[in-house]
Amino acid sequence: MKKIVSLIVALFSASVMFAQGDLHLFEVDNKNGSITPDAIEKAFVKNGFKIAINSEMNLPYTKQFKKTNFKVYNLLTVYHSKLSHDLVKKHPDAGVFTPLGVGIYQGLNEDTLHISTLTSEAQAKILGFDDELLKSIEKEVLKTIKSVLPNAKHKLSEDSLKESRDLVTKYELGLDGADWEEMKEELELGLENGFKPVGFVMANYLDFNEELVEGGKLSPFDFYVTYSICKLKVIYTVSQTRPEAAAFAPCTLMVYKKKDEDKIVMGFPGVYNWMSSARVDNKDAQAVLQKAQDDFEAILREVTE
Repeated sequence: MKKIVSLIVALFSASVMFAQGDLHLFEVDNKNGSITPDAIEKAFVKNGFKIAINSEMNLPYTKQFKKTNFKVYNLLTVYHSKLSHDLVKKHPDAGVFTPLGVGIYQGLNEDTLHISTLTSEAQAKILGFDDELLKSIEKEVLKTIKSVLPNAKHKLSEDSLKESRDLVTKYELGLDGADWEEMKEELELGLENGFKPVGFVMANYLDFNEELVEGGKLSPFDFYVTYSICKLKVIYTVSQTRPEAAAFAPCTLMVYKKKDEDKIVMGFPGVYNWMSSARVDNKDAQAVLQKAQDDFEAILREVTE
């Protein structure tokens, strides 16, 4: 009997050990409002990161929806000035997390400031591969947050919801020997024309390959760009019940061409990650997320057909 009990305890302990959520969650007292998103941004820059965007969302919330439930709601996206370069060169599809989201939020009636960001294990699950560089970047992200919030409590989110759909949505455009520069221009024009009519905002455009070739360094790409894409209704609706989903916003769309390939690749982390990792089970939130997924896919199909 003791052996059976011991086995049950061991199995339960193992299940608890592996039932870890996909998000790092930090919380710290901020009653006096002295901890600001700008201070957090400066800490990342100091620790070797570059900033893609630091978007304050309360102004657009109140402008479009006439209200906000937050004192603070910022979408910060960052990438490491060396490690992210190494990662994308080795694994091009890692661009869907280059930059990586860091959600910063504090409710109107809260004294507590929160930060959410993806774990390296979650990134590996979504990307479909693991690499020590993911863990190295995660280590630098956590070190940065702890440096600016030394008194913060740190935990992992609840275990993610099960999800069988593709976590990264990818499309490819075969060039068939066509001039890639012309195709890139045509593709980017098609993307930008497709975003606005369905409510997508391009919060940032990053020419990542320009950084990869700085100082005469060699790049495996003819070009590599990322778009930070946001749909205000999506993040606003989701934030009402799952503010920690800010770790996924804005969405990063990667677009690249490797030098040894005759195709352009595009991809972004699907909304199913929001539903799974941030445990978005609210029907209204799921509906706006699915609509965004469908619209985004329609745009990519249009430009690749």
